Amino acid sequence: MAPSPVRIGLVFGGASGEHAVSIRSANTVIAALEQGQNRERFSVSAFYIDCQGRWWAEEVARAVLASGQPAAPEDLPQPLPSPGFLNLPAGADAVEVWYPVLHGPNGEDGTVQGLFTLMGKPFVGAGVLGSSVAMDKLAMKAAFAAAGLAQVPYVGLNAADLQEPERRDAVVARIEQELGYPCFVKPANLGSSVGITKARDRSQLLSGLDEAASLDPRIVVEQGVDARELECAVLGKRQLKASVVGEIRFDADWYDYTTKYSDGLSTTLIPAPIPESLQDQVRTMALASCRALCVEGMARVDFFYDDRTGDLWINEINTLPGFTSLSMYPMLWNASGIGLEQLVAQLVESARE
Repeated sequence: MAPSPVRIGLVFGGASGEHAVSIRSANTVIAALEQGQNRERFSVSAFYIDCQGRWWAEEVARAVLASGQPAAPEDLPQPLPSPGFLNLPAGADAVEVWYPVLHGPNGEDGTVQGLFTLMGKPFVGAGVLGSSVAMDKLAMKAAFAAAGLAQVPYVGLNAADLQEPERRDAVVARIEQELGYPCFVKPANLGSSVGITKARDRSQLLSGLDEAASLDPRIVVEQGVDARELECAVLGKRQLKASVVGEIRFDADWYDYTTKYSDGLSTTLIPAPIPESLQDQVRTMALASCRALCVEGMARVDFFYDDRTGDLWINEINTLPGFTSLSMYPMLWNASGIGLEQLVAQLVESARE
């Protein structure tokens, strides 16, 4: 007698600036869970979190997936409940393993992981600690520094530092003295390059700081480096393993949101055309970074590499990497011998360990 299918609760959307990307990723993941041998192994229920944080059950979730677009308030069942999480929708009680396909705040930062933990249900991806530390770029960089992992020079600050003219001037002077131009201004808790700006002079720095402060109370400013962008995928729970290393090349000035999610604007090279010794170094650093942040399940680890000097810097860890057709995480594992159907199945199994 064949075992009963594992009941998967795939949750996507979210009150985040990366809501639209989450829908694209969810379509890829749910297709992989519902095809081939996985159709016999898993029974998938979809749950949608709208832009105001309300949770919706299968009927609304499948309609959003079919449209590929965020649900407008008028398209949702009326009357609308209050914004935010109120309770789990119908069908949630039957879920055996939760599969979050959420990017950014309120989904990748440990909040929904905390909910699943309180429910006593296994879930795909990193736990509360790893998710929250990896989401906040300042906390992440502090953990990297404590682990002795090389990073590009950076300055961390709070949005409140920009409210008073004297403190604002002191922050700008420190950035110019320690980092110089160009530099990158980043909200500490957003992904997919949302809210990131490149500053080539003081005017651009000030406008970039204001934009970042409008999105997040914590801000990171990084020194601009002329470097190649390398990425490595990590998979597993009790035993982490690293994929081959890939490289992203693009014609834009930098790897912004539009370049990441538009066809034809970037090129992926898998495996990256780098020496085998550097491949090993990247893979070793990727695993070390995950251990330093208590990240398990899955992660994509990003690096900067200066092939003139040989410097390799860790950039960041993404604990719920994209699963769109352009996303590196599934492509890296495919090049490592693990296809998409097998990959999502392994992620579910790692959650059940």
